[in-house]
Amino acid sequence: MCGIAGSIHKNLTDAQAAACLEKMAHRGPDDMGMYRDGDLWLGHRRLSIQDVSERGHQPMVSEDENYVLVYNGELYNNAALREDLQRKGFSFRSQSDTETLLKAYIAYGKECLSRLNGIFAFALYNKSKQELWVVRDPLGVKPLYYYTDGESFLFASELKSLLHLPLNYSLDQTAFYRYLSLLYSPGTVTPFRHIHKLLPGHYLVIDTASGKIKEEKTFYRAPFNGQYEPLSEKEWLDELDKQLTNAVKQQLLSDVPVGYFLSGGLDSSLILAIAKKLQPGLPLQAFTIDTGHLFKEEGFDDDLPYAQKVAKWLNVPLQVIPADSDVLKNFDQMIWQLDEPQTDPASLFVQQIATAAREKGIKVLLGGTGADDVFAGYKRHLALHLEKYLSKIPTPVQKGIKTIARLLPQNAQTRRVQKLLQPGQTPLQRRTSYYYWLPQMQTKELFRTELRSSLPDLDVFFLDLLKEIPAEQSPLNQMLYWELHSFLPDQNLNYTDKMGMAAGVEIRVPFLDTHIIALAAKMPPSLKLKGKETKYILKKLAERYLPHEIIYRPKTGFGAPIRQWVNNEMKEMVGERLSEETLLRSGIFEPSAVKKLISDTASGTTDGAYAIWSLLAIDSWLQQFSTKCV
Repeated sequence: MCGIAGSIHKNLTDAQAAACLEKMAHRGPDDMGMYRDGDLWLGHRRLSIQDVSERGHQPMVSEDENYVLVYNGELYNNAALREDLQRKGFSFRSQSDTETLLKAYIAYGKECLSRLNGIFAFALYNKSKQELWVVRDPLGVKPLYYYTDGESFLFASELKSLLHLPLNYSLDQTAFYRYLSLLYSPGTVTPFRHIHKLLPGHYLVIDTASGKIKEEKTFYRAPFNGQYEPLSEKEWLDELDKQLTNAVKQQLLSDVPVGYFLSGGLDSSLILAIAKKLQPGLPLQAFTIDTGHLFKEEGFDDDLPYAQKVAKWLNVPLQVIPADSDVLKNFDQMIWQLDEPQTDPASLFVQQIATAAREKGIKVLLGGTGADDVFAGYKRHLALHLEKYLSKIPTPVQKGIKTIARLLPQNAQTRRVQKLLQPGQTPLQRRTSYYYWLPQMQTKELFRTELRSSLPDLDVFFLDLLKEIPAEQSPLNQMLYWELHSFLPDQNLNYTDKMGMAAGVEIRVPFLDTHIIALAAKMPPSLKLKGKETKYILKKLAERYLPHEIIYRPKTGFGAPIRQWVNNEMKEMVGERLSEETLLRSGIFEPSAVKKLISDTASGTTDGAYAIWSLLAIDSWLQQFSTKCV
């Protein structure tokens, strides 16, 4: 796993190019390489996972010197692809999947993408055609940012690598509305007007003579089509067992040691159990975080006892890492590593585990990320079950319940009740509201008056996604499609990759194998959400591997007591960074509205802690990123 960068720019110096790579040296501490051809430059930082010898050095140039590749990722079907290419007459000088990818393109052109099973972001230069082909994997496991202004094109694995260059760094102030509403920015938008995220499952073709994008296409879309196969529950279980076991087996591919996240929840525990089945005689190493009392303060069970039970059940050594909850100390560094003003404290815990793993010589970790997004594991999915009963509740009673909820101290539970009983909404509008931390109108009021009219309607983003799957009418599958194209790549996968790579560790996600996605798409929705049971089919599968108390325990996941922090430990930080003087200086937010949000949150009349946390993240981002641009 690595970091890549490149440009088509007339004035980019070698020193500036080297600085791009230096800013993501953590992604590739084992090697560095650069390639130039006129105005085109390609760079690479290497974390050696497969074929750790110098034969895997990048940029990798073909024998005829016509093709040049920089690649960040892993091809889990490397061996099968290589055998196919050898039958076609190709020979190989390394065991690196980089060389496999390079020759797959030479053999099949852009059609090679349908043959890849893995996680990747790469750029391939075709010298004779004067084309640069830039690609991001189907689910967006690996990040890729690009800059375009019609004359120059630049890209990098991390946004920070595009700073300090002769570019137009004007801000898109409306981007902050997305971060404030959702805690992440869905789609292509970043805070910089000319810097975008390449969408998962997409590629660009750039004319290297002009620096202009001449083609943008989708090569993968989660296959939701409203058609479900009529298998029995046991047949579904057997097929899911087979596919998930195969995904874990393929993702164990590595020439360096592999470790495992073990939160004590269903998802990571199941991955570890399958890995144990596949490697019964090999010593495994699992890692967990001890959050102590943090979860209880947010109403969750403590994870650690469950992780210890799983480790004992599977007879796997477990390293327990004490959670460093000093948010004041780590907050700005977290935002710097994430590249975007995101606000999930789980980021810090991922980095702590990755750091501990790297100290033990482990460069690869397998985890359970994605299971909730594929098999319906979030509370907002459970709300679909509750919606069935809304029509049976008389409207006056609904209004009364909502009024009572509004009068109670505001927290996650009362907020969910209010969303569920929001009047005058269509079912689709109500479901999009489950993703917002505050009502859209309340969030817009936090912005300066002159900006409000330009703020986007985020419902449009979600509803436009559904136009891509017109045949899928299941409300649950529609929400899962939203997860796979917003929350998963733009929040969970972004922090999983960035914080793992901050410690020089690659994190793999077996639940996001495209065969698993395809299987889940054609599975009846009732097997994912069965009554009040989320992830029903996954829990039934886990019964083959894990004790009942692990499978059917309360859900926690990595988290932190944001509400307590904002009102207590971070109170001084909130006062300083969200002061009227600071807010006026940025020119984005309305000081009086922010002051009221802070006051109402402290008094319990508004559940605004996550919005305040997001405002702090935006302030931190502005101080670290916008002030460092040329």
